[in-house]
Amino acid sequence: MSKISKQMASSFISKSRGVINYLNPRIQFLASSLSHHRDHHMPRRHAKIAQTFSGGNIRSDISGVRQYFVPAKAKQLETLQIDDTTYHNKVLNYPGGEVKFISKLNILPESQEERIHCYRILDDDGVPTTNHFEKVSEEFAIKIYRKMVALRTMDSIFSEAQKEGKISFYLTTEGEEAINVASAAALQMDDPVFPQYREAGVLLWRGFTLRDFANQCFGNSNDWNKGRQMPIHYGSNKFNYFTVSSTIAAQVPHAVGAAYSLKMDGSNACAVTYFGEGGTSTGDFHGAINFAAVLETPLILFCRNNGWAISTPVAEQFRCDGVAVKGEGYGVVSIRVDGNDALAIYNAVRVARQIATTQQRPVLIEALTYRSGNHTTLDDSTRYRSDEESKWWKVTQDPVTRFRKWLEYENWWNPIVEEELVANLKIQVLEAIEDAEKIEKPSIDDIFTDVYDTSPTNLQEQEALLKQTIKKDPHEYPSNFKNFNTTTKN
Repeated sequence: MSKISKQMASSFISKSRGVINYLNPRIQFLASSLSHHRDHHMPRRHAKIAQTFSGGNIRSDISGVRQYFVPAKAKQLETLQIDDTTYHNKVLNYPGGEVKFISKLNILPESQEERIHCYRILDDDGVPTTNHFEKVSEEFAIKIYRKMVALRTMDSIFSEAQKEGKISFYLTTEGEEAINVASAAALQMDDPVFPQYREAGVLLWRGFTLRDFANQCFGNSNDWNKGRQMPIHYGSNKFNYFTVSSTIAAQVPHAVGAAYSLKMDGSNACAVTYFGEGGTSTGDFHGAINFAAVLETPLILFCRNNGWAISTPVAEQFRCDGVAVKGEGYGVVSIRVDGNDALAIYNAVRVARQIATTQQRPVLIEALTYRSGNHTTLDDSTRYRSDEESKWWKVTQDPVTRFRKWLEYENWWNPIVEEELVANLKIQVLEAIEDAEKIEKPSIDDIFTDVYDTSPTNLQEQEALLKQTIKKDPHEYPSNFKNFNTTTKN
């Protein structure tokens, strides 16, 4: 070896030793920190899991984390090279807990022999099947029912208004009224809601009026969103209800972020997000639920499994047993509940919220229900599902009818009050629509505000072009824009 080569080798060895000496104490400190985290945090977390699952304790230990920082290959190999008589007693210290070895190949089944059970309180005739649930007062129960009927009445009349050309688009919650109203009844106002688009009943429960719904669908100047959203894309800062986005499951990651923020602030609230079973096939859902589990965020993930993602049936959506099993795969506790039983939903969400807020961890709820109506007013569901199927669900599983039967069972309701309620609601909805039609449209200026403090040049040019176009062809646009003028602001 030449003199130069020897000098280079000596220099390299010297530098390598320096790097090792520099890293060694830091690696030891990191290993010690992880050990401290294990001892002081992980036992608490897994104790909660053992408490939540009644099927038995889940042993958890992350002592194996240290193997990433100190040599342990020899020990692991020694564990593998042992006699079969003691093989099953050996474990691999792996991050997350001890993994027991077995000498027989174990192939996990694609599903359990029996499907996950579904929690319900009221049978098909509205009769309680158990007394072990949180009782509600007569006043509270009637409020839930009135909101459910109001939601159904509004949906029916607004759908007709769309057919008459008064509004451009609509989407109903027919068959899912219990999910909407009963879940909202179990939440608190400081729980932020991230909806999909079939949760108008949550907003109705929180105080959004029939006139507010009409103003949004007609996009007039009284619309809280200033006419910027298409119909049924509601939103309300006052009622802690984030504006609807058509993009499937886009709201789920947002809800995780909000839940993590609540955790950092030490809040007693939890975030809530709603989505359909089709949304669980998106990357947004899977990424979000994993983040929620790892970060242990106070979040309720509420899936409305209504059988159909537009024209795609559940059987073609996924192979597994619905949505509840997906929670287990991500380490999230899950609940399957009868989506047509308002009492069961109220109790399930109430428990889920308690877990989320007190244990600071997510809960996945799968509500089994059925979308009785079309996907939207642009859809014709008779093209992809039978009339017999739809009729069976509407007749035997209707959530509004079942809850009314329970109220009658408790002697809290009667046909006379029912008739008065429906008649009054129809009048209120029709009046809301009639008035919403007459209200002027939002100002054209509102299209270009609320984003930038000072409007950039390109938006100023677009505003000028729009006003010139309206002035040139006024018959193509509404004639009642608020404070309309053809001049642009500097």
